[in-house]
Amino acid sequence: MPKRVDHEERRAQIAEALIRVAGRRGLHAVGMRDVAAEAGVSLRLVQYYFETKEKLLFYGLRHLTDRFTARVGARLAAAGPNPGARATVEALLLASLPTDEESRTFHLLYSSYAILSVTDGALAAQPFIDKPDAAENALAGLLEQAQAAGLADPDADARTEAISLLAMAAAMGTSILVGQRSPESAIAVLRHHLDRIFRTASAAERMPEAEPAPRAWGSPCARSV
Repeated sequence: MPKRVDHEERRAQIAEALIRVAGRRGLHAVGMRDVAAEAGVSLRLVQYYFETKEKLLFYGLRHLTDRFTARVGARLAAAGPNPGARATVEALLLASLPTDEESRTFHLLYSSYAILSVTDGALAAQPFIDKPDAAENALAGLLEQAQAAGLADPDADARTEAISLLAMAAAMGTSILVGQRSPESAIAVLRHHLDRIFRTASAAERMPEAEPAPRAWGSPCARSV
């Protein structure tokens, strides 16, 4: 019997090849032929699954976002069964910083896609991500929960703080990529601002933990690149 093809697995294989090539050469320089060669498949097969380069790039972006979500989940799992609002916010922000090869590729390609879509009509016609406000909503919700539990500054505007933190993480990520600052200094700046928003440990110990937020978020770069 002929072997059954798992089409979603094949699409993921091609998306991984796209991410590897684009991580080395830049998203703007990648063609479907390059991706086919990297994946070890024919150009015709790549065209069969994605039809156009724009559709391939969009699928690759979604695949990259799924990997980011898994990375945030791994950070939260390492923080324990009830990480709390502060640890959850920190995991979301720090996972987006380019501190290793995978997160470097994530930040580079996500930023590149956003910039290319500004001048490329075909790319702009593709939805950038399914839920562009997901990360912002998740952070604002976590901050509101912390405020209700007495764990964060009650006078802070949760939505404004969420927007500011996401914009800061995106800018810090770019500064790491171009060598302006080290990952350690970027993390220190983000934690400084989290210390400003959240109460001290001694106060937190006297308060109940905030409820965990839903883990359906998009990339922190989505609204900030």
